[in-house]
Amino acid sequence: MSPEKEQISSEQKSKNNSSLWQTIKSNVTTIAIALIISFIIRVFIAEPRYIPSESMFPTLEIGDRLIIEKVSYRFDDVHRRDIVVFQPPPQLQRQGYQANQAFIKRAIASAGETVAVTDGIVYVNNQPLEENYIAQLPQYDLMPVTVPEGKLFVMGDNRNNSNDSHIWGFLPQNNIIGHAVFRFWPFSRIGKV
Repeated sequence: MSPEKEQISSEQKSKNNSSLWQTIKSNVTTIAIALIISFIIRVFIAEPRYIPSESMFPTLEIGDRLIIEKVSYRFDDVHRRDIVVFQPPPQLQRQGYQANQAFIKRAIASAGETVAVTDGIVYVNNQPLEENYIAQLPQYDLMPVTVPEGKLFVMGDNRNNSNDSHIWGFLPQNNIIGHAVFRFWPFSRIGKV
């Protein structure tokens, strides 16, 4: 091969190597940016969650996968009937639940409101709740309790099979991760929660 051809071949290899490294660098940068954005979204905006128990049946079933929105409660209060995801409060941690475990229940009452359960009916401030979302009426009574400041009273929709505020007490609002907004699995039940 002539020296001239060798030089052209060497230059071509150099250009190819440079182009390859530019492509690799560009791909690595794109992946890194995507991972950072994904991390920020998951930590601060929304995250997927899996339903492991029947405590929210019939609204949520075992195996449902949800999007949990994390932003709105920074600007607004929890509303009655919101389905909230939260870290277990101290009373549940004393029962052996891990601090990083997530629970999901429905908000029933907030600070200053009084909750009672009598003859299968949940009352908030002496008014019966209309609850077309529960599995069956509660088969227990609860003497009236007033929700303290900074706390919530939460219950599962499967009232007779739910480890909730009627058993362990009030939920500190600081423990709330976010609220369920969208079910993305199974496809047959996809939609707003």
